[in-house]
Amino acid sequence: MRLDNSIHNYYEHLVLDYINLHFEEDLSDNYISDLICLTLNKLPPKYIRHEVDMAFYLPQVERLEMEGKVDKAIQEAQLFLKDAYPSKS
Repeated sequence: MRLDNSIHNYYEHLVLDYINLHFEEDLSDNYISDLICLTLNKLPPKYIRHEVDMAFYLPQVERLEMEGKVDKAIQEAQLFLKDAYPSKS
């Protein structure tokens, strides 16, 4: 048996959307990769197969709660990375 390639963690999309909306494009790939990993490690997994499932069946309240968790996790990850990337603070 193998894992279906369409299965993924919905928080990955929320984190990438947040980064694309709130961060400058001149950040290094290493910084962004570290930020994403640290952020996702602070969030609970929410595995899905199809984006459409989340679009139609996720209540707005839960979506806002998830976005709040992403915001908090990214802020914590940035604090952690402050010493490793002093110019990004």
